[in-house]
Amino acid sequence: MAATLFSDIQYLKGVGQARGEKYRKLGINSPYELIYHIPRAYLDFRAHVPVAQAVLNDYNVLKLTILKKLPPQRIKGGLVICKAAASDGIDDILIVIYNNVYYFQALKEGGTYYMYGKVNGNFLRKEISSPVYIKAEEKVLIQPVYHLTQGLSVTMVRNNMRQALDMMHREPFETLPDEILRRYELCPLMDALENIHFPQSDMAAEIARRRLAFDELLKLQLGMSMMKTRSRRSTAYKMDSSISVAPFVEGLPFELTDDQKKAVSEIVADLCKDVPMNRLLQGDVGSGKTAAAAAACYFAAKNGTQSALMAPTEILASQHYRTLSEFLEPFGVRVSLLTGSLTAKKKAALREQIAAGETDVVVGTHAIIQKDVEYRDLALVITDEQHRFGVAQRAALAEKGDSPHKLVMSATPIPRTLALIIYGDLDISAITQLPKGRKPVKTYAVTGKLRSRAFGFVRDRLNEGRQAYVVCPMIEESESDLFAVKTYAENAAKNDLKGYVTALLHGKMKAAEKDKVMKKFRDGEIQVLICTTVVEVGVDVPNAAVMVIENAERFGLSQLHQLRGRVGRGQYESSCILITDNTSDECVKRMKIMSSTSDGFKISEEDLKMRGPGDFFGSAQHGLPPLKIADIACNMELMNKAQNCARELLAADPELDSRENRALKMDVMRLFNKDIIG
Repeated sequence: MAATLFSDIQYLKGVGQARGEKYRKLGINSPYELIYHIPRAYLDFRAHVPVAQAVLNDYNVLKLTILKKLPPQRIKGGLVICKAAASDGIDDILIVIYNNVYYFQALKEGGTYYMYGKVNGNFLRKEISSPVYIKAEEKVLIQPVYHLTQGLSVTMVRNNMRQALDMMHREPFETLPDEILRRYELCPLMDALENIHFPQSDMAAEIARRRLAFDELLKLQLGMSMMKTRSRRSTAYKMDSSISVAPFVEGLPFELTDDQKKAVSEIVADLCKDVPMNRLLQGDVGSGKTAAAAAACYFAAKNGTQSALMAPTEILASQHYRTLSEFLEPFGVRVSLLTGSLTAKKKAALREQIAAGETDVVVGTHAIIQKDVEYRDLALVITDEQHRFGVAQRAALAEKGDSPHKLVMSATPIPRTLALIIYGDLDISAITQLPKGRKPVKTYAVTGKLRSRAFGFVRDRLNEGRQAYVVCPMIEESESDLFAVKTYAENAAKNDLKGYVTALLHGKMKAAEKDKVMKKFRDGEIQVLICTTVVEVGVDVPNAAVMVIENAERFGLSQLHQLRGRVGRGQYESSCILITDNTSDECVKRMKIMSSTSDGFKISEEDLKMRGPGDFFGSAQHGLPPLKIADIACNMELMNKAQNCARELLAADPELDSRENRALKMDVMRLFNKDIIG
């Protein structure tokens, strides 16, 4: 079968079924998807040096002629070592290639090659190990380096890429109209795809990258806008603006901040429209988002409809249930908790109440979007920590009602620039003020030398009757990480925290175990909780007044800020101690930022600058298509242009159905889940 750009990758010449499987592991299913497998770096073979000037124990580019190939040697364990004598015309060098006979066979005696590899040896005798090479007559001397998987080599991918690009030139396509290319100063797509893989110069690669980054941001904006348009098709739950939330707001045991009042009025105004609300309620840890969400639930209940709040964990769902019950039940609003750990009998009874409309607010984990849960009048859907769910789960909850209103809460302060992209289908309300009486947490960064003093400070707080968190990094949740955390907890209980009641909490524990430990900590039965980032989004313990974060350099700024937000939730002055032995400039800068500000939005801006959008959420699934080329932190100007372009295109052709926009629409549908856009 002759391969086309959209046929299975295995039909590309020289790929076949086995290699096709390797490509599928990288998410590449067709030659078209291969073309969009963007190089992670380039090897510049133009910058070659003579053998005499090669830096030992470092990577160098050399131009070498093969003098003599030696027979391959087989050594213990089945390893094959291939060697060849080579020269740059003045000095000799030995080429050594391990366990890759085919790669070695492709080298010809008398042939001249550019080689990139690590040069070892001494002044008299040098060798280059397992070099990447190209023939000296190769016209393109800037060669791509790709993300690979076992069984795929750089050379294989390069060769397959060359074939896919040749195929593309035989079936040329362009996704943007000429007029847009001119206005936004973009090169044609064919040129961009050719030059991102095999650039003739640094400038050519840069021009290509700009076009492809623009495309990526444009598709993202188009997809988000189309989702927004789809969600704006009338709702069955236009609420009555003459109903007032004032009794609820005035009946709270505290006064709402101006930001909270503004958020409540924006939400209520949205609930009274005939299109569904689609709003992000963003605010720092402890800024009082739940009170604003409770006002929305109150308003919905007084309009005779139901609300549902979905949280990512049972612990958090239980906390929301308690908070909402305290806020709402005095006003006759009935609140229920539905989680996976309820008995079958309790679940069945609760499902009946929900279907009969005998409960006004349902709080729970993803259990509340299961197929067997039916609502009588679900008018308002609230998701907490949205980026942990993803677009598909948000859509599943929204399907439970007849185009219900949607409110998304996030305690991860996201720079507005990034929020516009991640929540491009939402309007944004931000709570930036802390409630009255909340004291900022004092933060100190110290090295391991001061660990014993830090724990002396912790013991002083415990002796005053306070509680403490000690956070250990367990980034991968691997067995070795888990062992390290358990060992740390055992050592701490015997040494620094001897005589105090400690407990361990980590992500590998069952939900019921976690809940049990957190309940004991909340009830004051545990004095020190030694934990992993499982507490990042967690339970309020007003008596917890000190937090120690070990190996603080292993956390992102936003994550450190989230963790710090676990303390300082009561009337006691609270402290956070960051311990790190990393003295690199970047680490010192990050620790200074943490010690100097408690503004989550400021911290998130810095985090975005330092880490880039790819790492901003760590491993959290925010449900967005990944960006391969565009760097939002650096591409703000380009992002603004892409937003303008998306607005223009959709104003003229809201569904992108015209002939000139069809290819672009197909790309948007490929980037997003087809059912969300299509």
